[in-house]
Amino acid sequence: MNPLFERDLRLSRRQLFKAGAQGIGLAALSALLAQEGYGATLQKRPTGLPGVPHFKPRAKRVVVLWQGGAPSHVDLFDYKPQLDKHRLEELPASLREGKRLSTMTATQAKYPVLPPIKPFRQYGKSGMWLSEMLPHTGGIADDICLVKSMHTDAVNHAPGVTFFMTGSQIPGRPSMGAWVAYGLGSMTEDLPAFVVMTSSDEKKTCGQLFYDYYWGSGFIPSKYQGVRFRSEGDPVLYLSNPPGMSPELRRALLVDIVKLDAKRHDDFGDPEIETRIAQYEMAFKMQTSVPELTDISKEPRSILDMYGPDVEKKGTYAHNCLLARRLLERGTRFVQLMHSGWDQHGNLDTQLELQCRDTDQPSAALVMDLKQRGMLDDTIVLWAGEFGRTVFVQGDINNKNGHGRDHFGDCYSLWIAGGGFKGGHVHGETDDFCYNVVRDPVGVHDMQATILNQLGIDHTRLTYGYQGRDFRLTDVEGEVVRGIVT
Repeated sequence: MNPLFERDLRLSRRQLFKAGAQGIGLAALSALLAQEGYGATLQKRPTGLPGVPHFKPRAKRVVVLWQGGAPSHVDLFDYKPQLDKHRLEELPASLREGKRLSTMTATQAKYPVLPPIKPFRQYGKSGMWLSEMLPHTGGIADDICLVKSMHTDAVNHAPGVTFFMTGSQIPGRPSMGAWVAYGLGSMTEDLPAFVVMTSSDEKKTCGQLFYDYYWGSGFIPSKYQGVRFRSEGDPVLYLSNPPGMSPELRRALLVDIVKLDAKRHDDFGDPEIETRIAQYEMAFKMQTSVPELTDISKEPRSILDMYGPDVEKKGTYAHNCLLARRLLERGTRFVQLMHSGWDQHGNLDTQLELQCRDTDQPSAALVMDLKQRGMLDDTIVLWAGEFGRTVFVQGDINNKNGHGRDHFGDCYSLWIAGGGFKGGHVHGETDDFCYNVVRDPVGVHDMQATILNQLGIDHTRLTYGYQGRDFRLTDVEGEVVRGIVT
């Protein structure tokens, strides 16, 4: 169906509702005009969908620690001591049959096995095996659920990230954070329900871009898309008043604009006009809430030290992890941190350890910080990338700066903590070469369904009608992974 025609159909229905209820836009306008003063707090209005959550939730907020570029499960999470015996031997052809590889290695003449570049060791009371490059993650081993049997259909970065974030490899679907904000609504009136921050390794070795559709709202109203906080200047564009404009003048201007928008909504019923009204309102509130949020000067030195040496450098992964905690405790529903630097095609020996050093301590600190504040039980912390890496070598093994591992989607690892996920638990298993899942496979849609489940959402019931079809995050697939939740 033509989207313009569909909008006309939605318009007629909305006009019927508007006749009895005057429309959401007019409700927002009346709330604005009902204030005694321009800077007064707006009256609280219900958010989220009726009947959602569908059942009692274990969690009410989510933070995604996205490791862009794909961390090597072979080197970090999937302990296979027997790989040392097969060092530089040819990976058996029987294992490689039918496996989809990227064009960078699909036509390699040889596929020599490369064991982990650093030793593994056991951590915590659970005895979880992790690389010694992740000592801080090892320190929270009893709080995390390590899933070693993930698999995905994607073998390239943008489709892989898009698939995990939106349920489709093709851009245009709502992101997970948008679905959560749409279904559950906001827990605060002063900050967005869904916030995104990005960072990169210092030398920017990865080269992967973060596209807006990774946190977009797709075809659901755009007020549910993620709000990106920048590391330079105003965290959000145009947050500061222009020179010569007082807060009182800005509020008066906003009220006049909302009157015009409400009249436009009355004429056309376009839901994006409602979004515009809501975003003007949120932007005004954020002029006060965001500066306070981003001022970490009053954080205790013990907390700053816990996040590591980069925590006071704006734009770093460590700084963003601390801001994530501050957002969560102030009521933001979904926080998405996106960090690039894990794409080690030719610099595995030199870059992987540096990347772990940048991200290991802040990731663990966020879990510990939430736990000591009593927030981990109802907060989901997800650490993940778009796929894994090959057990065989890409490039010249004799060139320290010229070899690494290629993309691999048939098996990889992630960890998840809090929100009713089993701490100190390892789920799933791969074969002796980290190449095939042999027990308890978990697909991307399964993980999405499980995260929604912990938020009290039945993934098959959270839908949005578009172009004649009811869409959902998990498309037509996905099963809750009962083995990783309590």
